[in-house]
Amino acid sequence: GRNRKILETLAWAGADPAILYMSKPHVGTDVLRGAVKQIREEILRLGGEIRFRARLEDIHEEAGRLVSVEVCTEGISGRERIQTGVLILAIGHSARDTFAMLAQKDLDIQPKAFAVGLRIQHPQSQINLSQYGREAVDGLGAASYKLTRTVQSGRGVYSFCMCPGGFVVNASSEQGRVAVNGMSNHDRAGENANSALIVTVTPKDFPDQTALGGVRFQQRLEEAAFRCGAGKIPVQLYGDFRAGRVSGAFGDVKPAILGGFSFGNLRETLPEEISGALIEAVDYFGSVIQGFDREDAILAGVESRTSSPLRILRDRGMESKINGLYPCGEGAGYAGGIMSAAMDGMRAAEALVSRYYPAYV
Repeated sequence: GRNRKILETLAWAGADPAILYMSKPHVGTDVLRGAVKQIREEILRLGGEIRFRARLEDIHEEAGRLVSVEVCTEGISGRERIQTGVLILAIGHSARDTFAMLAQKDLDIQPKAFAVGLRIQHPQSQINLSQYGREAVDGLGAASYKLTRTVQSGRGVYSFCMCPGGFVVNASSEQGRVAVNGMSNHDRAGENANSALIVTVTPKDFPDQTALGGVRFQQRLEEAAFRCGAGKIPVQLYGDFRAGRVSGAFGDVKPAILGGFSFGNLRETLPEEISGALIEAVDYFGSVIQGFDREDAILAGVESRTSSPLRILRDRGMESKINGLYPCGEGAGYAGGIMSAAMDGMRAAEALVSRYYPAYV
């Protein structure tokens, strides 16, 4: 029922009501911006408070119970200490400053497996032709795909966050590091389809076995991508990636990228075992979707933020080792996408309600 409730809320906030019956609901980044604003205004109407440009700096506990948090707000000197016995920690999978702070606390935090790789772009008409048998079919919209392959090394390679008629975007959040993501507007009318092609990695691949080992692994990849693209998104044609040479010009596939980009050798951004797994998988995917392995398909990197690199352990009541601290969503390591994160957030809210109103259970 949580899944349905989230879709109903998004439709109420302005999303296309078709998401209530579509097998693959799609809101669209352009529409989602307005929906988020509508939800924010409803929170304010109900008495909630939203603080922009505020950062959680510290948490304090006594005898294993949360007692207060410290918040720093841009433009205001000093830290504000807020007395509270409850904190829902929905920090997202890229909250690295918060991860570092939490790693110093009496919490059980473990590194976890996730996946890394690159974005690949093809003409949307090519994907339509493979999936529909025609380059365009009235009423069906831009076609999507889902691809998986276990390569000889035993690693899994799969498509992730596939964006029909979408764009590759710069998702960097730190100086000296570059990461990419993908998005589609509601109409999915862009000329290209793009998807992440990612390879599973485990704590054995990380530079150290601490709670932040996966974070440091991500940062190394993003620093390599920054160098590869001279501060911009590094891009390369698939044929050149396979050959290990820098591309000189685009082919028939034209880039659909939001943000600056430049040619580079993406083989330099990934461990060779990861690059080899991608090549083996893409060559196989060419037998599933005709032309998927075309020489001029455009790769962009690096896709490093697929899910959280760590997990903050919690009990069945959703609480961490510190009583009153409720880690949830992607950053806590319990979700892997928008809907699963939203549903986990609902579970945290339900746990909080039952804390004060046991009859709710």
